[in-house]
Amino acid sequence: MASIVCFGEMLIDFVPDTSGVSLAESQGFLKAPGGAPANVACAITKLGGTSSFIGKVGKDEFGFMLADILKKNGVNADGVLFDEHARTALAFVTLKKNGEREFMFYRNPSADMLLKESELNMDIIKKAKIFHYGSISLITEPCRSAHMAAMKAAKQAGVLLSYDPNVRLALWPSAEAARHGIKSIWNEADFIKVSDEEVGFLTQKDSTNEDAVQSLWHDKLKLMVVTDGEKGCRYYTKTFKGKVPGFSVNPIDTTGAGDSFVGSILCSIAKDNSIFMDEGKLKETLKLANACGAICATKKGAIPALPSTSEAQAFISSYKSK
Repeated sequence: MASIVCFGEMLIDFVPDTSGVSLAESQGFLKAPGGAPANVACAITKLGGTSSFIGKVGKDEFGFMLADILKKNGVNADGVLFDEHARTALAFVTLKKNGEREFMFYRNPSADMLLKESELNMDIIKKAKIFHYGSISLITEPCRSAHMAAMKAAKQAGVLLSYDPNVRLALWPSAEAARHGIKSIWNEADFIKVSDEEVGFLTQKDSTNEDAVQSLWHDKLKLMVVTDGEKGCRYYTKTFKGKVPGFSVNPIDTTGAGDSFVGSILCSIAKDNSIFMDEGKLKETLKLANACGAICATKKGAIPALPSTSEAQAFISSYKSK
């Protein structure tokens, strides 16, 4: 049985075939599988770990394609459901000149929003080592209740809870609703990954302000990591905190970079959870994760850009020798 279960949305990203133009100016789009939890599931298998994905897609060509992509990437898809009455979600993702993204979503409602608690494969969840999720599945019912039930079952089974909020303001009714919804499950997680921008959004303070970051810490946490783009990341545990420098690359598409980073960390935790107590091991883990995120940002699309462990290690070696 898979050791890391990823829960939430899987969708189709339509990415402009030309970088640095608006959606209106784009002449054509490349179809890419996406959705942060699904990206993380694929990142884990690319790095040699085992993962399952639990979520819902439409009983349509895009839904079948996505389930097939999971299987081709070695992800256990037994928890994937197909909805006859709703379409697979679509997102049009604009790549600005610096490789950063703007989103326009088509979900009204999409299949992922309609996952019910009664449809969950609880067996997969309870047998996991890590249960990973985001915040998009918290936005509407019935998916929110399914998310809460899955988290509760995982927690009761002694599974480590991993949370990457992945803020997508366009999907929430308001910024305040997003802040409230994201924070509503904050204190349940054992591991949280949050970007510097998300720290700013959630605390409404400067993300470089240590007090702002510390306000997001809670006593149940084993590890919190703040990503700072190419500058690397900051880490916080019960006993130590610090920074690990990143890798400077020429970003083409940052989609999936954070998911590659998270997948790498989760692989390391699944193999050896002593990294929560061993600062040396944690720094090595985060260096590898930084490399995975950097490599992913240099290619278009999320899942096709995810690196293997050997690619990440070769990247680190070649970076040192520059």
